[in-house]
Amino acid sequence: MSDHDDFGSFLVGFVVGGLTGAVVALLFAPQSGEETRTVIKEKGIELRDKATQTSEEALARAKEAAAEAKAKYDELAAEVKARGHEVIISAKKAVSKKAPADSSTSG
Repeated sequence: MSDHDDFGSFLVGFVVGGLTGAVVALLFAPQSGEETRTVIKEKGIELRDKATQTSEEALARAKEAAAEAKAKYDELAAEVKARGHEVIISAKKAVSKKAPADSSTSG
């Protein structure tokens, strides 16, 4: 689960760093207002595309992790069920072996 937390932290840092870098570059670039607005628009489109791609990748990873967890759960549940069945059979055998011995000693 910490891998998912680390990825979330990375994603937030990536977005914040990208925004900060873009703002600093635009403020210190020697351009006219029109050029600056064009650059801001282009960078906004690029950032939106990168954010969309990153969120799609994160969603794919989350779905993959959920599928893995469900498969492990199903496997574990089947194993527990099988072992529980074995315990019940063993207990019935132990009770059936013990029952005749008890009835012969009481009579």
